[in-house]
Amino acid sequence: MKSKTQGYIFVLLAITIFSLQDGISKHLASTYPPVFVTMIRYWAFALFTIVLASKVRGGIQATARTKRPVLQIIRGVLLAAQVVVAISCFAIIGLAHSQAIFAGTPILIALLSMPLLGERVGWRRWTAIGAGLVGVLLILKPEGGFFDFKLLLAIFSCFLFAFYVIATRLVSRDDPAMTSFFYTGVVGGIAMTLVGPFYWTWMSGWDWGWMALVCMTSISSHYFLIRAYDMLDAAAVQPLTYLQLVYASIIGVMVYNETLNLNTIVGSVIVVASGIFTIWREHVVAARGTART
Repeated sequence: MKSKTQGYIFVLLAITIFSLQDGISKHLASTYPPVFVTMIRYWAFALFTIVLASKVRGGIQATARTKRPVLQIIRGVLLAAQVVVAISCFAIIGLAHSQAIFAGTPILIALLSMPLLGERVGWRRWTAIGAGLVGVLLILKPEGGFFDFKLLLAIFSCFLFAFYVIATRLVSRDDPAMTSFFYTGVVGGIAMTLVGPFYWTWMSGWDWGWMALVCMTSISSHYFLIRAYDMLDAAAVQPLTYLQLVYASIIGVMVYNETLNLNTIVGSVIVVASGIFTIWREHVVAARGTART
């Protein structure tokens, strides 16, 4: 019981820090290229994964051993690209509105899992997926009769993250979680280093301080999330990640003077409820399959 309580504390710490990181990233991306911001952030993340790998049994050599090298590289590149697009969304679309659209990602993952992973979806999850899509349409509903094409950037981010999650599920069949985490940081760091210097921009003194804080939050949030997954099942952790939408709304409205219309609020509630049900149902189906084997 004590271990589970600590696990939930670690989840809440991770989500809170992730949200602060998003808020600071929006500030930096409003002035500097998102690719540049992501590159610096990934340097800290990659260093963290290397240090962590060096401390496990067998060290970096054992951690880096993988049966799916190509897919691991694809995963790392996908997530790095998604971070760039997400930070761009924070600056262009707004923190709260972006996170409202991102909340629909579990619905998209459930849809893609059928053709790509061969998963079967029953009527309950189909109902949740349908409701979630209605919620996303409400969030995307044009204001003033004109669709804002900038919102397509957030949808693209959802697809990138969904494919990253699908790839992660595929490699998990052959590689341990620590190996996947190592490749996420190192491959992403290498990918951003190949692209980021072309966007190099000298920052003001204060903004270097904000960038340092982004790096620290990147390391600490991932550390707390790892500790949480050590103590809790994914089905217990994932629903709590929707708190990021709440935090994003608070930061967006109070710090950046963003506004939330009724469609966004109602749509977000529907999407979150559908996503939580989908995650729970996946856990139930997976548990039944394990029990039968």
